[in-house]
Amino acid sequence: MPPQRRYWDSDCFLAYLGEDTGKRGKCLGVLDAAEKGDVLIITSALTIAEVVYLKGNPKITPEKSDKICRFFENKYIQPINLDRYLAEEARQLLWIHPALKPKDAIHVASAIRAKVHLMDTFDKYLIGLSGKIGDNPLIIGEPNIPYEEDMFKGLEEN
Repeated sequence: MPPQRRYWDSDCFLAYLGEDTGKRGKCLGVLDAAEKGDVLIITSALTIAEVVYLKGNPKITPEKSDKICRFFENKYIQPINLDRYLAEEARQLLWIHPALKPKDAIHVASAIRAKVHLMDTFDKYLIGLSGKIGDNPLIIGEPNIPYEEDMFKGLEEN
């Protein structure tokens, strides 16, 4: 069975890499499923540039930056390149939804271009657009795959 395709905007990556345990916990189920091959996370290449600092914290150091770059190289993360045509699709979304921020429009346009049906974010405005964007309406919400920690993980066999 092919993996479920989900779009993640930068909010999800920042939540996972940050210290907000509530948001981070919601991301763990998706990442666990992705590591098992059950989910493919699609994101814009723009996300890599957006994950420079965690809100309320100083910019990420070059040492941590290398670690984050390696994280984005995981086989279960597929970046969508931003080109002129995708930027024009994002601009169209801005005219239809004037309160949409340009970077968010790029994320939505990327999800639509990738033919992804589910978009994960913590952005309340974007969540309010769930089911209202795209020919096959994009379902937008917080990451919602429960994380089930292996209770036997770390135990040595006797």
